[in-house]
Amino acid sequence: MLTKEEQDRIRKSFKTKTWSETKAEDAWSIFKIMGEFANGYEKMSAIGPCVAIFGSARTLPDNKYYVMAEEIAYELTQRGFGIITGGGPGIMEAGNRGARRGGGKSVGLNIVLPMEQNSNPYIDHDKSIDFEYFFTRKTIFTRYAQGFVVMPGGFGTLDELFEALTLVQTDKIANFPIVLVGKAYWQGLIDWIQGEMTQGGNISPEELQLFKVVDTVSAAVNIIEDFYTRYALRPNF
Repeated sequence: MLTKEEQDRIRKSFKTKTWSETKAEDAWSIFKIMGEFANGYEKMSAIGPCVAIFGSARTLPDNKYYVMAEEIAYELTQRGFGIITGGGPGIMEAGNRGARRGGGKSVGLNIVLPMEQNSNPYIDHDKSIDFEYFFTRKTIFTRYAQGFVVMPGGFGTLDELFEALTLVQTDKIANFPIVLVGKAYWQGLIDWIQGEMTQGGNISPEELQLFKVVDTVSAAVNIIEDFYTRYALRPNF
């Protein structure tokens, strides 16, 4: 059952607007979008090699995946990588916390939402960026991350995972490592990808190699590190 506020938002979206109202709103949106891109590019341009850590904002500090995310971030900083997260609580906080503990760069790309989220306290003060639009935020993620660690999460995490997979699949970014952590959590999705998607001809069997699934901190870190023993680090597109 929709709340009154949700019903009002739906009705408002169908409200007829004059051409002047539409033109004014679109123009203002364009300027806001340009501003988010400009701010993101300016702050991130000198950031250096980073790995993005995705995962649920609802994961609590006593959860094993929070602990693992913090340790993965810490170990990656010891190998010269900075860490980029969505800037919020849960797994994102764990990633920034590990980066801070390791003395590495700790970046937070925070999305402004009505019900959540506030930036976590472990982001470097000069590397916290707020976004109103998901697509501008994802562009900054994929431009400045040279690897992706995906912890258990919800719809937002899946969105980020499939964005990264699609960009690699279509050669829009280089074939950077995409590491899913938690075999038990991801197995149902993987079974569906291997079954419905692959057997249905919607992806090729070779594209199943675009990601790896691991269960330990060392395995996740080693995949990232091994990849970069062979290739130089550079920003995307």
